[in-house]
Amino acid sequence: MNILSSYSIKGGVGKTALAVNLAFAFREAGRRTLLVDLDPQGAATFYFRVASAEKFRMRDADSLAEGLRRNVRESDFPGLDIIPSNLGYRHFDILLDGMAKRRRQLRKVLEEFRPDYDVILMDCPPNITLLSENVFRASDAILVPVIPTVLSRRTLEQLAGFFRDEELPKGMLRPFFSMAQKRNRMHREIMEELPAEYPGFLNTVIPFSADVEKMGLHRKPLLAYSHACAAAMAYRALCDEILSLPGARP
Repeated sequence: MNILSSYSIKGGVGKTALAVNLAFAFREAGRRTLLVDLDPQGAATFYFRVASAEKFRMRDADSLAEGLRRNVRESDFPGLDIIPSNLGYRHFDILLDGMAKRRRQLRKVLEEFRPDYDVILMDCPPNITLLSENVFRASDAILVPVIPTVLSRRTLEQLAGFFRDEELPKGMLRPFFSMAQKRNRMHREIMEELPAEYPGFLNTVIPFSADVEKMGLHRKPLLAYSHACAAAMAYRALCDEILSLPGARP
């Protein structure tokens, strides 16, 4: 298991914070890591102080692979590379729609990167589109941040329903609680109930933290400037939990 996606239908759940900090944690754990920023907003790209990707033409899987490889950037942290985003990624669906096997092109492309990295982690836009379907079919696991609220719970149910309807393996879904506030009664109740409905629910809980919101000021992962705060320790614990899952590389 080495192709992972940080994904949610719902925005504002800590998806990019997960991708950025988990990529850093994998690198800390000695894994050669590639972070792929597929979100046109480019927040992960911004956090790592990397310039936007150069535009390139996508005609087929080969040209897509060539364009992505040409845009691989070293981060400030050895062992962690980034393929930055570009506003042009908003047209990804249109381009994929014109290709043969349009739901599997991304998998074919990422297979070329497997030998170079121990972990490939994608930060994905918050929607269900043709790009999302490519992400689902390319990934070994889908990491789904879930705030313990009614709406976030509902979007997880929608995602599980989509996987069922499309006959995708539900076991790929690895939800976990994000931005949790244990003093909040509703949060506590949902955190007690929801894991029983999803066998793949991860145990680690990422707490709500103002420290995470400061990533935009520091323009670096939380783990790079706040080693001992509760959220940083939670991201490291999540990294350890993922690395302990069946199929993860030693």
